[in-house]
Amino acid sequence: MTKRPIMVPSAMTPYPVADDRFRCTISLVYNAECGAYAACRNRTETGPDMTDAVLVRDATETDLPAIRDIYNHAVEHTTAIWNETLVDLDNRIEWFKARKAKGFPVIVAEMDGKVAGYASYGDWRAFDGYRHTVEHSVYVDKDRRGAGIGELLMRALIERAADANIHVMIAGIEAANAASIKLHEKLGFRVAGTFSEVGTKFGRWLDLTCMELRVTK
Repeated sequence: MTKRPIMVPSAMTPYPVADDRFRCTISLVYNAECGAYAACRNRTETGPDMTDAVLVRDATETDLPAIRDIYNHAVEHTTAIWNETLVDLDNRIEWFKARKAKGFPVIVAEMDGKVAGYASYGDWRAFDGYRHTVEHSVYVDKDRRGAGIGELLMRALIERAADANIHVMIAGIEAANAASIKLHEKLGFRVAGTFSEVGTKFGRWLDLTCMELRVTK
């Protein structure tokens, strides 16, 4: 089956990394033979942890230990998720099976044979009327951040949402996370609003910025 173009700005748009040590352009191409996206990145300047090829594909259960580790690091050290409880492998297996049972994608970015990040979406709200709206999450390995992995995963996830006839994607982002907000804006999301002090972590109150993308007309 031929994949239609991803419904976001050009995948060849230059992506500025956070620390400006290198800059690259990203090309995301669907490989029908293996059913995955291959990303080629043309570097203008090299930096640490930078490689030439990324494979974005469906996750399998063999990826779950790496997914668990990436998730737990985010729990311990970031406000990407407002959870304070670490999870074990059984938890991730249950989560994975629940997502697959409902037809929701779980995708990973693979670099050098290792999981560099993962992404998924699920119900935004569990009532029938919201069945065409989803909320997504994207996590990148701590050693691969700033190299465009999150953008690759987001582009592939938006494509999956379009294929699944999803109408709206919702992002809930900690309001101080300017990099994530900027990336979502680049991909066509708009800020719908911000809730003040609705969460807490690391001994402080957190504001939640909600962003939305109209995937289908």
